[in-house]
Amino acid sequence: MSAGLVVVGGGQAGFQVAASLREAGFADPVTIVADESNLPYQRPPLSKAYLAGKTDAVGLHLRPDAFYAEHRIAVRSQTRAVAIDRAARTLRLGDGTVLPYDHLVLATGARNRPLPVPGADLAGVRQLRDLADADALRAALEIARRIVVVGAGFIGLEFAAVAAARGLDVTVIEAADRPMARAVSTETGAFFRGAHEGLGVRFAFGAGVASIAGEGGRAGAVRLSDDRELPADLVVVGIGVLPNQELAAEAALSVADGIRVDAFLATDDPAISAIGDCTRHPSAFATGLSADGTVRIESVQNAIDQGRCLAARLAGRPAAYAALPWFWSDQGRYKLQIAGLSGPSDLSVRRGAGEAFSVFRYRGARLVAVESINRAGDHMMARRILGAGRTPTPEQAADPAFDLKAFAVA
Repeated sequence: MSAGLVVVGGGQAGFQVAASLREAGFADPVTIVADESNLPYQRPPLSKAYLAGKTDAVGLHLRPDAFYAEHRIAVRSQTRAVAIDRAARTLRLGDGTVLPYDHLVLATGARNRPLPVPGADLAGVRQLRDLADADALRAALEIARRIVVVGAGFIGLEFAAVAAARGLDVTVIEAADRPMARAVSTETGAFFRGAHEGLGVRFAFGAGVASIAGEGGRAGAVRLSDDRELPADLVVVGIGVLPNQELAAEAALSVADGIRVDAFLATDDPAISAIGDCTRHPSAFATGLSADGTVRIESVQNAIDQGRCLAARLAGRPAAYAALPWFWSDQGRYKLQIAGLSGPSDLSVRRGAGEAFSVFRYRGARLVAVESINRAGDHMMARRILGAGRTPTPEQAADPAFDLKAFAVA
């Protein structure tokens, strides 16, 4: 009897490869090993709709309970994978169980980067990564009055918007000189700074956290590297993530800020593949951004597309992974959508004005990304244009009379 496929990780990527394999007619056993107690669920709403009370935990489920039985997908919840024996093709679990596999998929995701300062372990210092974190933050928002958010990335700003909408006092600390500095252009960052300030959010840019002070084991203030002190009864840390690559590294698979995979999402071992936030893969869209043309992407789109791509290969229809990266972030009444990958030195060209516009990013003469704020049509056209490898000139992009849709579908 076939040992089948074992997936380590019950997030979006792990779920997607299992579901897509069944859609493709894959008949061998499929097992998902997940360290959380919940069935696979959506994570993006955690910092937005779920935190705001607009959806519940059941509404987050990617599929209902019955789906897994109907599709013969075994889910081992609250179970941690601790070691891979590549020679024997087995996976050892934390409870001592040893699972044989014909093929192993590492979809281990990422974890929040810890804040390495005194006081980071005090009560009232929170992060947001999973459903348990979101539940704790929902409860904390009921009693919090003064909030400090460490990190002006997507998660930090999404949380800040929810907290500000409740009328709470919110300050965001950011080491860079603007919001989302690593992800978006100066123009987009400036717009979102103004949007959040309009909600009452204050920013402290160019500032680091020296320590978190408190009494009785609970946080009460954040001390900055410039000696300022910000009172806080809730501190939310969002300073990026680290890929969960240790399981792969201990099995002597190649890792470097992510589990290294080839264009077909295979690791050094032909019996082991890796997908999702934990992987570093080659991408034509990373040209000019990394020395070796590889990138690690943290997005639902990448998790879904890699899951589907790998499932197709395992079902006998191999194709190199070449999906265009795209992202989104809902912050208050503003939706940011990004297609492609840009760098800080890329040229920016603005299309549109006011609270609905796009920023076209160019690396040399080539369009490499488009950031759209409340312009979903631009975003969809940008995905078509970038996916086809086409480039409107900067002058065309800036011209409101230029027919972007006609260019995209030509």
